[in-house]
Amino acid sequence: MKKFAALFTDSAQEFKNVRTIALCGLFAALAFVLESFSIQLTNYIKIGFSGIPNEMVDFLFGPVVGCIFAAVMDVFKWMVHPTGAYFFGYTLNAFLAGLIYGSFLYKKPIRIWRILAAKLLVAIIINVGLGTLWNSMLYGNAFWAILPARFIKNIVLWPFNSGVLYLILKILEISGVFRLMNIYVPGKKRKASGR
Repeated sequence: MKKFAALFTDSAQEFKNVRTIALCGLFAALAFVLESFSIQLTNYIKIGFSGIPNEMVDFLFGPVVGCIFAAVMDVFKWMVHPTGAYFFGYTLNAFLAGLIYGSFLYKKPIRIWRILAAKLLVAIIINVGLGTLWNSMLYGNAFWAILPARFIKNIVLWPFNSGVLYLILKILEISGVFRLMNIYVPGKKRKASGR
């Protein structure tokens, strides 16, 4: 329990670092670029990669920074690319996704099972459960009528989205980008000196 509380305390401390704010700004810009490539299939099914910058913030800076970043980005994305009326439920979804990803990924070794678990929780609880509820409330569709399509979409994309995030994180780790940003990734063995 102390480790879990320390996770949130450490994440809140990240706000004191100018690097955190600067990188959040860069990830926000990247999210807006990626949002332009999203495909809106129906009112309740959308495919895109604009969530990757959010997940990077969750990994780098934890659940507190991730929650706030995701909620603010949800509002800004709606203001720039409105797809219907603003609804607080979607901002809540983004906030909760930041909480889950940050709790699973922050200060933890990059492992595929950890990413799969976080993505599955977000897919089932937030995207399928809450997202379907908000869509049924907004668009007047019956919850159970739109649930199967949303469930299938999320389950089909779950391993793909998990693999994409895993590859991005591993490439950044192996290429030394995290080391350049002075971010320690647990589980990475440090080379011993030559003696």
